[in-house]
Amino acid sequence: MFRAIASVGGLTALSRVTGFVRDIVIAATLGNSMMADAFVVAQRLPNHFRAIFGEGAFNNAFVPTYAGTLEKRDTPRAQIFAGGVLTLMALVTGLFSVLAIIFMPLMVDLLAPGFRNDPAKFELTVALTRIAFPYLFFIVLVTLISGILNAHKRFAAAAFAPVLLNLSVIAALAVAYLFPNAAYAAAFGVLAAGILEFLLVAFDAKLNGIFPKPSKITFDAETKLFLKTLGPAIIGSAGVQIAMFADTIIASLLPTGAVSSLYYADRLYQLPVGMIGLAAGTVLLPTMSQHVAAGRFIEAHHQQNRAILLTLALSVPFFVGFLTIPTEIMKALFARGAFTDAAAREAGAVLAAYGVGLLAIVLIRPAVASFYSRNDTTTPLIASFSGIGVNIVLKILLFRSEGAPGLAFATATGAWVNLILLVLLAHRRVWMDFDSNLARGMAAMAFAALPLTVLLMFGIDVANSYTLTLPPLWQAPAGLALLGIAGALLYFSLLAGCVKFLRVRLR
Repeated sequence: MFRAIASVGGLTALSRVTGFVRDIVIAATLGNSMMADAFVVAQRLPNHFRAIFGEGAFNNAFVPTYAGTLEKRDTPRAQIFAGGVLTLMALVTGLFSVLAIIFMPLMVDLLAPGFRNDPAKFELTVALTRIAFPYLFFIVLVTLISGILNAHKRFAAAAFAPVLLNLSVIAALAVAYLFPNAAYAAAFGVLAAGILEFLLVAFDAKLNGIFPKPSKITFDAETKLFLKTLGPAIIGSAGVQIAMFADTIIASLLPTGAVSSLYYADRLYQLPVGMIGLAAGTVLLPTMSQHVAAGRFIEAHHQQNRAILLTLALSVPFFVGFLTIPTEIMKALFARGAFTDAAAREAGAVLAAYGVGLLAIVLIRPAVASFYSRNDTTTPLIASFSGIGVNIVLKILLFRSEGAPGLAFATATGAWVNLILLVLLAHRRVWMDFDSNLARGMAAMAFAALPLTVLLMFGIDVANSYTLTLPPLWQAPAGLALLGIAGALLYFSLLAGCVKFLRVRLR
């Protein structure tokens, strides 16, 4: 598992790094202007629905069923099941995409009602979203094929696919002069990325003889189980996206720049979420599903504890950094071109608020594996909606007084409610069993995190003092890089010592 998580995490890290480059280019080109707000909403719409119909609900219903079919029956039977699901998802998402493009003004009204007060912003958002929305059709197919590849322990192509989104948007912005404006270029880059990602995973599946051939939809035992678990999973995924919709809806009522501030902070926040939490969940779910299907429950819990341990160990430095030096991080990464120091301060406040919930967010994916590996999608739905209820109530209470940071803090609080309920419910059913090794590992991380906190709080000015001879544009990035290297060496050295002293097993 360690090697698989490292592989997926490494490729996801590449995706996040190229994503940073993409966001730096977007920030320098669009800043937190009207065009930036319009593009953020345009790319969020297909991504919200992708998370509902694709990565969230689909993965959680399809992967355990497919992995269980492989374990109990054989590959040909699993491929027949996958072919029918491919046909079903292509028809549903294709029809939905066509209807969405036709009724796009209504969808933008629902997602960003505040934009109606600015006709130019509203019209630009509608136009950009119509260009980007077909991305949904391709990415749902990418998710299906990626789930098949993951079940066969082939993680590389699926983990690399998001890199193509970043490269595509960067390439489009590089030739922005060919489009009406840079926001149009970025939207076309999103559309092109969907096509490229599909071609990549389809080629890998074809190469390994596991590409699902579209076939007649049959309601056999596997398909019935898939549909039975898909319904609650869709509702659960929709609930998470409702909370994210609420962010955009409420932020659209705030002054221009709030939507893009949330976007830039969320992009940084998603680095550890995707690189670590998503990687651990991607590897853990098919592994746990196969162990549970074979009745190997002790081994399933062992793998889950190792995944939680690795997830926490890698996430703690981000957690400390987001809470101690958020503005410095935003300045170093984005403060250039149209993105000013004032914009960096606004986005930094949002990043700190998001950071409160980071550890909860990265642990949710390993935690829900207890339920999805047993084809239980209803319990995570209950936990998710409970967290979302708290989230939305807090958003309504905080947005006028706290602005965008209040929205981010509400998201963080909801994530903790979700995680705590998942853990309590899993323990009650003996579907999660923490061991003493995990407790020792968490103690080691806490000990290593304290000196790191002190270093980041008081070391940023020292690090910046060594960069004064550099050109002004490079001073803040270089200072952050020096501090990051020093912090990583300190944290991981102390962690390694504690792990050895406490005899923590990482494998």
